[in-house]
Amino acid sequence: MNPAEIDSRNLEVDPLAKFGTMGPTDVAIGLETYRLKVTGKVETPLSLSYDEILKYPSLTETVLLICPGFFSNNGRWTGVDLKNLLLGAQVKKEAQYVDVVGSHEKRVRITLKELDQKRIFLAYRINGETLPKKHGFPLRLVYEDAYGSDWIKYVDELVVI
Repeated sequence: MNPAEIDSRNLEVDPLAKFGTMGPTDVAIGLETYRLKVTGKVETPLSLSYDEILKYPSLTETVLLICPGFFSNNGRWTGVDLKNLLLGAQVKKEAQYVDVVGSHEKRVRITLKELDQKRIFLAYRINGETLPKKHGFPLRLVYEDAYGSDWIKYVDELVVI
């Protein structure tokens, strides 16, 4: 199943207990030291605590997560729009991409134009609950129309390129 080819608008939301996991599931991140960094081609690099991130306007979207051959789960994800975070950092005009980086050094590159066309954001809640550690707490990339391998867990940096 290609996520970009599936109309998931009428799918039921799956209970969190039925959600599958792939990749790292045991990364422990302490909120007292956690910082989300926004770096690269920006005028104002950011270093945001979890509490500061929670103060940004939130959005909640139902987005289908597919790990081909393993599972697909439809969830109601709540988090912060990447565009809002990048706006605060004042992205330079020549920038074209943002790399979303997890604390385990996994990353995915997204075009800045794509941020306007799809539901792409950093989630801190799933189905009304705080994002569990095994699903990427404190922040996980939600990336509509991309396979689960690109839904980076434990996000700790946005690098504008």
